[in-house]
Parts: sequence; C-alpha cells; structure tokens
Amino acid sequence: MPIIRVDGTVTQINVFTVDPGRQQPLIDYLARAAQVASEVPGWISASLHRSLDGTRVVNYAQSEDIDAARRVIEHLTNEGLIQGNKAFGNADPGLYQVKFTLDHDRR
Repeated sequence: MPIIRVDGTVTQINVFTVDPGRQQPLIDYLARAAQVASEVPGWISASLHRSLDGTRVVNYAQSEDIDAARRVIEHLTNEGLIQGNKAFGNADPGLYQVKFTLDHDRR
C-alpha cells in the first residue's frame, strides 16, 4: 500500500506520454514490471494512474530509501524492463521525497 507521509520513503514518479490506444498496453506492461520490482528488498508499492484523456500514464512507485530505489531501478534495468517501456511512449521519471501532506482528518 502506498505510504504518503514525511519520512525517508523515496517515491519514483514517472509520467509517460502515449499515443491514443497505447495507454492500456503500457499499464499492462508496467503492472508486470511492478511484479518483478516487488522481488527487490526495500520495495514498498507501485500504483498506476491513467489520464482520462488517454494520453498519459503515471507510475507512482515507492521504496524504503534511496538505496532500495536504486536497487529496484537496477533490477528492472537488468531485466530489460526499463528499456522496454520506451516502446509505448515517452517517459519523464524522477525520484522524490514527501515534504508536506494534508488530509481530510487533519485539517
């Protein structure tokens, strides 16, 4: 389950831009990649989001810390899954940490 709180968790947010009709195939591909990533110690979660206009997919993947995030990326690279996602569209990845959060129960 995703964790959204101010702590050491590292989140990789990757926004893919895809041609119409390529959104669901990319989601299916990334879901398989998430299964592979889940084998890596320190992996926490992956969540896939689709834009309602059919042109973007956002992968929100979390690891315990920066070292775990790097292990996940290395594992996926070694399995050919990072290179393979380029067949679906353009990717814009980045690593992030939460610095502020507000939810309904804590307003």
